Amino acid sequence: MDKPIILFDGVCNFCSSSVQFVIKRDPKGIFSFCQLQSSKGKELLSQHGIIDNNLTSVILIQNSKAYKKSSAALQVARQLNKAWPLLAIFLFVPPFIRDRVYDFIGNHRYKWFGKKQACWIPDKNISSRFLD
Repeated sequence: MDKPIILFDGVCNFCSSSVQFVIKRDPKGIFSFCQLQSSKGKELLSQHGIIDNNLTSVILIQNSKAYKKSSAALQVARQLNKAWPLLAIFLFVPPFIRDRVYDFIGNHRYKWFGKKQACWIPDKNISSRFLD
């Protein structure tokens, strides 16, 4: 797979909203998306040596490398349109600092933003960008 793939928690309202945010700022369709809960998502995680049943992170797979947590989010931001690539400046902050903030949000995302009973299903206009 040549296109970067963003793996996300399909039942998390914050995560689904984040995917929609990326789609709106990715007019060239650079990214594909896959829900962590899907069989393809589990396969991709396994292929990249990521085994975590309580995953609270977005994963970006790009150029045969898996980025997690804040590194994934910032790598995605670098490739969006408008001013979002400026956030890449935070890649200079050590990951252990960035990831503490990321983990805090990730550990509270269901409480703050809610959780769906089933995975979010994209509409037919964007469904081609999602892996099953």
